[in-house]
Amino acid sequence: MEATALSQQTVRTGPVHAHSGRYLSLVCLIALSCCGVDAATPDSKPPSTAERDGQHDFDFELGSWSIHLQKRLHPLAGSDEWVRFDGTSVTRKVWDGRAQIEEFETDGAAGRIEGLTLRLYNPRTRQWSLYWANSKDGILAPPQVGQFADGVGEFYGWDSLNGKPILIRFIWSKTAANSPHFEQAFSADGGKTWEVNWITDQTRVGNSTRSTLATPAAPPPPSGEASATAVARDGGHDFDPLIGSWNYRLKRRLHPLTGSASWVEFAGTGTCFGLWDGRANLDQAEFEGPSGHIEGLTLRLYDPQSHQWRLYWANSKQGTVVAPQIGEFRDGQGEFYAQDTLDDRSILVRFEWSRMSTSKPHFEQAFSADGGKTWEVNWVTDQTRRTADSPAPSRPDR
Repeated sequence: MEATALSQQTVRTGPVHAHSGRYLSLVCLIALSCCGVDAATPDSKPPSTAERDGQHDFDFELGSWSIHLQKRLHPLAGSDEWVRFDGTSVTRKVWDGRAQIEEFETDGAAGRIEGLTLRLYNPRTRQWSLYWANSKDGILAPPQVGQFADGVGEFYGWDSLNGKPILIRFIWSKTAANSPHFEQAFSADGGKTWEVNWITDQTRVGNSTRSTLATPAAPPPPSGEASATAVARDGGHDFDPLIGSWNYRLKRRLHPLTGSASWVEFAGTGTCFGLWDGRANLDQAEFEGPSGHIEGLTLRLYDPQSHQWRLYWANSKQGTVVAPQIGEFRDGQGEFYAQDTLDDRSILVRFEWSRMSTSKPHFEQAFSADGGKTWEVNWVTDQTRRTADSPAPSRPDR
């Protein structure tokens, strides 16, 4: 389970909108959020339903669905040409329902769409952030942010279309029935007018209400020259060894980059689940230690074009995803890098994964304040695979 500087600080980043495939610059969004501006919503006013606890508002989505959707081919161009898709989706809960992961597959005349949506609830703002990723590039888009009122959910974000900034609106309705309805709309005039460009209707498959991620089986270890050659050509399964259930032991430096050698220890458990046939996975874990409780998740997405992974961390206390670590494995060693901030200073962050071919994978996080000339390790995690009768690790003394 990875952590970042942003998991220790309160700095956050801020879709692609869920289905357009066009991206607003992450750099701009990160810059805005670091200045205290909420880059994911049209304004920074507090939610109108601030007193309402909406952490279970998306429970209606749990389970398996048939998907019927329509997509406008040329939005905001005066065109009324639509294409249809049919497919399936499965939504499972994380953090006891305060987060969800949805796998989404459709086929139609315009091709195939394989994606996922990560939904995270922020208990402070009482809002949800909806993040979309497409398997074609493995990039988690900036979120749509909003909440439900009277059974209707509205979520907003900024994006770009043909190089021009636009507003995006998601609306969820009919959530009390077994046929929820979703619409996406664009606005090029600051929200004065909206054009719907994506409509989805779902039908529940049988009586399926599968609400949790089933405990995954550990993948078989790679063996033989053929497996090694395949990994060298394509890293889409480099994180397969993490699939399964684990005990964790971790150490965390309390005051990184200050000359301090004060560490705290945590113990915990977690589970890693494969997505997109291994080209993505979701790692969720909980830790207890002298400095409190940590509940987080890591969503790892593989980019088949660059042959690199993006590792996204989220903490349940904030319910937002931080900027990803990006990198790859070589000779069994994974290195992933990002730029971040610590105490308002720009730093580099490095993730290192090793011992992946064993039952005890090892992870280290390090910070650098001098452009990578020197590094200080501040987070160390050792995992031990759990079996049916293995106990959870004992909690460190307080």
